[in-house]
Amino acid sequence: MKVVAVIPARLASTRLPEKPLIDINGKSVLRRTHDQCVKAVDKEKTYVATDSKKIYSHCEDYGINVVMTSTECLTGTDRVAEFSKIIDADYYVNVQGDEPIINPEDIRTIIDVVKSDGNSNKIYNGYSSIDDKREYESLSIPKVVMREDKRLLYMSRSPIPGNKEGEFKKAWKQICIYGFPKEALNTFAKHKSKTELESVEDIEILRFLESGFEVSMVELSGTSIAVDTPEDVEKVKKVLDNANQ
Repeated sequence: MKVVAVIPARLASTRLPEKPLIDINGKSVLRRTHDQCVKAVDKEKTYVATDSKKIYSHCEDYGINVVMTSTECLTGTDRVAEFSKIIDADYYVNVQGDEPIINPEDIRTIIDVVKSDGNSNKIYNGYSSIDDKREYESLSIPKVVMREDKRLLYMSRSPIPGNKEGEFKKAWKQICIYGFPKEALNTFAKHKSKTELESVEDIEILRFLESGFEVSMVELSGTSIAVDTPEDVEKVKKVLDNANQ
């Protein structure tokens, strides 16, 4: 089974402009994300997919495999779907381009599950527990609700699961590492607009649920910090400083 890692990256971020190229302790966010990925996946099987000439040039400068995709992609997953028509593989492990301290072991875990399961039609997504009420209430963190067998029921930026008391008791968050089979990506990309719940929540994995696919959730470490705000940049800097990186 051929598995490749894909990092979708674009400059047009609304919350933090040009965030893939933001410098953190001497390296861009994107470059740090790529460096973590190649600790888990062979460099020749790790790619950046972008619609930006600036990002494309940045990747070339540092010897990162990069593929130019359309500016019309609705989401990062649409970009991975377009990439899948250029680079052939059985599974595409999608790591978001704003994860500069993503845990390589988490990426390996998704790949190991993909290879050991043997079901070529399954979609996989990472999750971890939420231990902090602030994360539970944060509208930037998708919360996960699952069946007992870890199949995804729903995902929301709202604080779910809720209760009558309105208190934080137990919750889980999405970790943005995905395993996509090619067929599922092709179906995903046939939509020319976001599906209803995907659009309301701004969570693209919901398009798979709305299209009739099942998504299996895989428990990961949850140690990463996605860079969405200037405060996130400072959090990553602190972690890197503590690790002398």
